[in-house]
Amino acid sequence: MSRAPRRHALARRLRTVWRRRLAAVVVGAALCATLAWQLGQMQLHEALEQAQLLSHRALRTEIDRFRYLPRVAGEDARVHAALTRPGDAGAVAAANRYLQTVTAHAGSDRLYLLDTAGVTIASSNWQDPDSYVGHNYSFRPYFRDALRDGRGSLYAIGITTGEPGYFISARIEDAAGRPLGVMVVKIDLRPLERAWAETGQQVAVTDAYGVVFLTGQPGWRYRPLHPLEDAALARIEASRLYPGADPGRADPLLGPGARVMIAGAGPGATLIGPKVEDGWQLMTAAPLWPARTGAGITFALVVLAGILGLGLADMRRHRRRLIALRLRQTEVMERKVSERTAALKREVEARTRAEADLRATQATLVQSEKMAALGRMSAAIVHEVSQPLAAMEATLTAAEFSLSRAPEQTAARLQSARGLIRRMQRMTKHLKNFSRREVAPLAPVSVTSVARSALQLAQPRADRAGIQPRLVAPEGPLRVLAGQVRLEQVLVNLLHNAIEAVEPGQGEVTLLLQPQDHRLRIAVRDNGPGIDPEILPRLTEPFFSTKIGGEGLGLGLAISSEVVQQFGGALEIGAAPGGGAEIAVVLPLLTGQEEETAA
Repeated sequence: MSRAPRRHALARRLRTVWRRRLAAVVVGAALCATLAWQLGQMQLHEALEQAQLLSHRALRTEIDRFRYLPRVAGEDARVHAALTRPGDAGAVAAANRYLQTVTAHAGSDRLYLLDTAGVTIASSNWQDPDSYVGHNYSFRPYFRDALRDGRGSLYAIGITTGEPGYFISARIEDAAGRPLGVMVVKIDLRPLERAWAETGQQVAVTDAYGVVFLTGQPGWRYRPLHPLEDAALARIEASRLYPGADPGRADPLLGPGARVMIAGAGPGATLIGPKVEDGWQLMTAAPLWPARTGAGITFALVVLAGILGLGLADMRRHRRRLIALRLRQTEVMERKVSERTAALKREVEARTRAEADLRATQATLVQSEKMAALGRMSAAIVHEVSQPLAAMEATLTAAEFSLSRAPEQTAARLQSARGLIRRMQRMTKHLKNFSRREVAPLAPVSVTSVARSALQLAQPRADRAGIQPRLVAPEGPLRVLAGQVRLEQVLVNLLHNAIEAVEPGQGEVTLLLQPQDHRLRIAVRDNGPGIDPEILPRLTEPFFSTKIGGEGLGLGLAISSEVVQQFGGALEIGAAPGGGAEIAVVLPLLTGQEEETAA
C-alpha cells in the first residue's frame, strides 16, 4: 500500500475515534445538566419554603398584635355607656376620646363602635373628614359574624376611606349576656407589602375565594389564582370587599396564559402553603431561570472539560514523541550554555573593572574641577589676603612707635591687627574645607550658616566683578539632612556661575532661602541674559559648557545635580522673575523629630 492511502486510512480512523469520544462527552454533559436542573429545582423549592415561613410569621405577628384589642377595648365603662345611652352626647364624646387614645397607644389604624344595627356611634377618627360615625356597616361579614359567633374578621377595601385593611371585630355584651354592639379594629397591613417589594420577594396572600389582596407585586393585586365561579363573585359583590376592583374580569395568576406558572411548566415556580387566617393562603413565587442557567452552564462546562481532556490526552501522546527529540537536543544545548556562560562571566568581569575605573576617573574629575575652581579664585584670594597683611604691617609699625607714648592707641591698633588675622584665618579655613574630599555621612546642617560661608567664598570673585551678592533668608533655624562641605561647594558653584553671567558693575545676584511646606528651596537668582531654552535640558550633562574660551570642564552643574540627588533633593533650572536665570536646590526640610532621629 502506498503512503497516500495509508495516510487517508489513518485520518479516517482518527475521525471515527474523535466522533465516538465527543458523543460520550455530550452524553455525560447531558446527565450532569439533568442533575444540576433537579438540584436547582430542589434549592428553589427550599428557598420558597423559607420565604413562605418568614412571611407567614411576619403576617401572623402583625395580626396577633391587635387580635384582642376589640374585646379588651369593649370592656370599658365609657363604651358601655355610649351603647346603652346613644342619645347622650356626653357619653358618646367620652367614648370617642377613649377610642382615639387607645388607637394612639396601640398603633392601630382605626378603632370604632357599632350598635346592634351596624351603625357607627363612636370612632377613633370622629374628628376627621372621613369619620366612620353615622355610617352603617351591617353588610360587612365581620359585623354579622361578631353578632352571631362573638368575633369576626375580614380583609377589604374601606367603603368610607377607600384604603384597604384587615378588620377584626368582637361582640360587646351586657351583664345578662345580651349583645349591645360590636367593637371593630382596622389594621393596615400595607407595611408588609412594602417590605416584600423592597426585598424583591414574590409573595402574595389570597382570601378564601382565591383572590390576591396582599402582595408586594402591584400586578398581582386583586387578581384570582383561578377563574372565579359565579357564586363566589356574588358573595364578593354583596360584601363589597374590593370596591373599585373587579377580580372577576382579571386574568388568573395560575393557569393557561398566566404570567406565573406552576413549577416545571413555565418561566416561573410557585408554592402555595396551608391556610393562614380566615381561609387565607400564602403563595410564594420565584423565576426558574437560575435553575435553567445552572443546568446550561453545567452542560457547557462538562463539554468544555471533556474536550479539554481529550485534547490533553492527545497532547500527551505528542509529548512522548517529542521527549526523545528533546533529550537529543539537551546535550547540545547544555554545551552551548556552558560556552555562553563562560563568555558572559568574562564579560561581567571586564565590565566590573571598567565600572571601577570609571568611578575612580569620575572622583578624580570631581576633585580636579574643585581644584580648578580653587585656582580661578587664587588671584582674588591673594589680593584679599595681601590687604590684611599690608594693613597689619602698618598697624604693628605704628604700635611700635606709640608703645611708650600712647598705650591706649597701641591697644586699639593691636586689636585691629588681631581682627585682620582672624579675617585671613576664616578665608584659609573656607578654602581648606572647599578643597578636601568629604566622606562623612549625612547629618543635620544649618542652611543659613552654609549660605553665609558660600557667600564669603564667592565674595572675591564678586568684588572683582563689581557686584555685591545678597542673602535673603527668613528668621529662625532652617536645617536639612546633607553634607555641610558638599552643600557649600554646590552653592559656591552656583554663585560663581551667576556672577559670571551678569554684567560687571551693574549685575545683581541674590541667594534666597525659601521654605515651602516640608521642603526648602535654596535659589541663586541673577539678572543676566538668562538661559537659552534649547540648551536647558543639557545643562546638567557632564562636559557640557557654554563658557567661551574653554574655561572649566563643564562638570559644575553635573556634579552639583549628583550631589543634591545624594541628599534626597533635586536641582531646578529656569528663568528668574523679571528676567535672568534662577537655579535652585530643593531639599527636604527637617522637623524637630526628624533631627532627633538623624542624630
